[in-house]
This record gives sequence, C-alpha cells and structure tokens, in this order.
Amino acid sequence: MNKKIIIWVVSIIVALLAVFFIYKAMSKSSPATGSNATTTGASTTASSTQVQAQEVKVGTGAEAKPGMQVSVLYVGQLQDGTVFDSSAAHNNEQYTFVLGSSEQGSPIPGFQIGVNGMKEGGERLMAIPAGLAYGNQDVKDASGKVVIPANSTIVFDVKLVKVAAAPATTTPAKR
Repeated sequence: MNKKIIIWVVSIIVALLAVFFIYKAMSKSSPATGSNATTTGASTTASSTQVQAQEVKVGTGAEAKPGMQVSVLYVGQLQDGTVFDSSAAHNNEQYTFVLGSSEQGSPIPGFQIGVNGMKEGGERLMAIPAGLAYGNQDVKDASGKVVIPANSTIVFDVKLVKVAAAPATTTPAKR
C-alpha cells in the first residue's frame, strides 16, 4: 500500500516538473517557421506559433499520421495546473478523431500537431499556445463559467491508445 502511494507521488512530481520545464522552454523559444496550422480570428505572436512537446513514453505501435483515425486518453490543464477536461471526466472513454481533420468536433490545431507522429502506447506532454488553441476567446462551460481564459497556453498529457485507418466516408451517388 505504501509503495503505491510513493509511486503515485513520485509520478505526480515528475509530471509537474515536466510541465514546468515545457513552460520554461516555451517562454525562451524563438518563433517557429513553417507552422503547419492556420489560425483564424486569433492574434499570432512569436509564442503562439509552436507546440512544445516532451515524450514521457515512446510508443512501439503504429504511428499517428494525418488521415488516420486515432484514439487517445488525455488530461487538459491550464499552466497553473488547473484541470479543465480529461478522459476521466468522461468515464475514461477514449477520444477518437481523424488526425488532420478540420470538421466540426475535431480537436484544436495544436492538439492535432502534438499527436501527429506519436506511436501507439506512447505518452506525450504538450504545451499548446493560444494561437493554436482557443486564441483570444474564453472557453466557458454550460453554466457560463470560464474554464479556459482567453489567450491561455494549455497543457495536455496525452496517451495514444490506438491508430487505425479512417472510416470510409460515403459520397452520394451521382445521377
């Protein structure tokens, strides 16, 4: 019992240190060039053009590539550590989406950039600047409470569970 508690405490400390170092690295980084995401309605500054990522565990399975369907477990936090969303809040259901898609319900560009290149079984910490997240817009819950303030850098701990071919879309037959 005590070993489990110690392991959890050490794991949390390591995760917090990783987030701290990502934040520090992000605040010192220079602007990225050739970002593969476009932002609309958000101001773009030097700190809003690059996703910072750190491998916690390198996976050994299939690689996540644009056009593939991926399933992840995640924890989303503000830089102060406040959790705003997680798989645990949704009964540990995997979040499944087509990587690179911009359809409604797809994740923010920074999340997709961060997941790209991961391998099944891998875990990655990602710091996503506002320009690749929600920009200058507050994100509110159903009651109207702000859960992600405008211009926030957000941090995700993501575990890639599965990579598969995207489901075929049906195209109406031409007459």
